[in-house]
Amino acid sequence: MAVQRSEPVSIVQLGAPLGEGPVWVERDAALWFVDIKSHRIYRLDPATNTTRDWQAPGQCGFVLPCADGGFVAGLQTGLARFDPVTGTFQPLVDPEPQLPGNRLNDGTVDPHGRLWFGTMDDSEAAESGTIYRLGADGRCVASTPHCAITNGPAFSPDGRTIYHVDTAMGLIYACTVGDDGTLTDARLFATIPNAEGHPDGPTVDAEGCVWVGLYNGWGVRRYSPAGELLEEIRFPVSAITKVAFGGPEHKTLYATTASKHLSDAERAEQPHAGDLFAFEVDVPGLPGVEIRHGI
Repeated sequence: MAVQRSEPVSIVQLGAPLGEGPVWVERDAALWFVDIKSHRIYRLDPATNTTRDWQAPGQCGFVLPCADGGFVAGLQTGLARFDPVTGTFQPLVDPEPQLPGNRLNDGTVDPHGRLWFGTMDDSEAAESGTIYRLGADGRCVASTPHCAITNGPAFSPDGRTIYHVDTAMGLIYACTVGDDGTLTDARLFATIPNAEGHPDGPTVDAEGCVWVGLYNGWGVRRYSPAGELLEEIRFPVSAITKVAFGGPEHKTLYATTASKHLSDAERAEQPHAGDLFAFEVDVPGLPGVEIRHGI
């Protein structure tokens, strides 16, 4: 059964080169997201339809809320504490000091309050990216094999399954998550041919279905927990980078998009490329979780 209730609409006009990382922050009922290539962090207040932004010290792949009221930002130079009141960044840890060409790309918080994030080659060529978990001791634990462009991860409602994306190869993987955060039983969840778009940032709804944005695919897909394609929502722009549930009932699906890959002619045909989109669905997402470990 289709769960889409409305068409995707541009709600914040940015024309971002690489919009990414939408996350609904429960404590202030707002959507936070970034533009990686412009080094900007954004906060949208849907109640007032106002947007605020901050300058990051470099490329920023995500901002995620902490239980103590602050945020952690994923920068090219590693994890950092971000204070939106002062606009300052305090370095925490660089997971890959030996790989200066890598940057942090995407992240999430599991149901236990643990931060997970991915790295990637900024030139999108070398298979030097991996998914990390931030341990309780503040160290980063590499948890997946290397690939060129990591995306996700995202978690099943019970936190027992993690989904992570190898964007360049068009592959979505699932792994079983142990109580200590160890990943086992890695398996292929879904394959998306390059001609249909590249799987980008994922999220999971309350039924355990996996939603994923398609870069150069003009849409968003919803897969069952068994990996069956259930639905595809088409967009008026070609590159959908990540989706996130929000709103008071978690039935608004927000989507960041990109424009950096477009020619001048393609930009003219896609005037809303790089904007933040939203549409309504029948099946809600899950309430957000704050980071409680390792910081």
